[in-house]
Amino acid sequence: MLLLTQNDDTEISECLEAQLAQVEQRFAAELISELPCVNSLVSHVERYHGKMLRPVLVLVSGMAASPHQQGLNEGHTVVATVVEMVHMATLVHDDILDDAQVRRGGATINHLKGNEAAVMLGDYLISHAYHLCSSLDSAWPSRVIADTTNTVCEGELLQLSHRGDYRLDEATYFEIIRRKTGSLCGACCRLGAVLSEASPQVAQSFYDYGMGLGVAFQIIDDLLDLTGMQRTVGKTLGRDLQKGKMTLPLIHFLRSCSDTQRSELIGLLEHPDAIDATDTSPPAYGRAVLTNTQRAQAVRGLIASNGSVDYANDWASRLIEQAKQSLADLEPSPALTLLTDIADAVLTRDF
Repeated sequence: MLLLTQNDDTEISECLEAQLAQVEQRFAAELISELPCVNSLVSHVERYHGKMLRPVLVLVSGMAASPHQQGLNEGHTVVATVVEMVHMATLVHDDILDDAQVRRGGATINHLKGNEAAVMLGDYLISHAYHLCSSLDSAWPSRVIADTTNTVCEGELLQLSHRGDYRLDEATYFEIIRRKTGSLCGACCRLGAVLSEASPQVAQSFYDYGMGLGVAFQIIDDLLDLTGMQRTVGKTLGRDLQKGKMTLPLIHFLRSCSDTQRSELIGLLEHPDAIDATDTSPPAYGRAVLTNTQRAQAVRGLIASNGSVDYANDWASRLIEQAKQSLADLEPSPALTLLTDIADAVLTRDF
């Protein structure tokens, strides 16, 4: 994990590496089935682990909130595993909603096995997450995870209800990403702190940090869908445009552009002949054809003309500064420094 190699404290880095290894082991053990077909799907989705941001937030928040700085317990390991399962489930279901073909540089479950298998695998991950969480003596973490999962689903449903809504305002956009991404990151940090017996006030500070980080993360993710390269981002890009999802740079552009530019952008977003780059079928006679990649490039060039990408980046930067400020009154420690590093890395997706 890149962040660990950048952190100067060898002891905390080694502790976190060991804890993440335990999370991966617990994840695999919990999901083992008697059925080979299930194990095959689970084995494939384990490739989605990436940098395990959400388990890291649980563990590092637990370290930073502990009077001993590394006072992690069994509860931290369980909850870190549970939030990774919940996150994996949302990725599997998101790929269905977006008809995505690539995730972490490999094929998605829905592309490999179809939507039916992907839906059931997502449900399998969620049910096992609650099965594992129920092993804790306290029911409180399960209730927090359940409440957060409800909020994530509400955010996704709110976004679905506004697909193709070119009048979507910033307030609604931020409500969507606060629910679908910020809420889980905030819960991770709160859970980690409370499991280290932090006071309610300190736990709230960690929640505020996680919420700000999560919302900034989603803004950058939305930007990458528009401006990134698939070989570096590692997942299918351009799906927000194809599915009519309005993201911050598009909202800003439509609010500030001329009538001519507005018509041009909406025309690109609604282009009836946009096709997938892998589609080799001939176009209808006499009609121009744009691949989704070409459409994304045209949209990217258009919104670059009035600073909409910079506007979204500036919002993410402000949110990261606010997130770090949430922890400013806490006692300095290597774990707290690592949380600051994680926040800064969100802006460059350097993790």
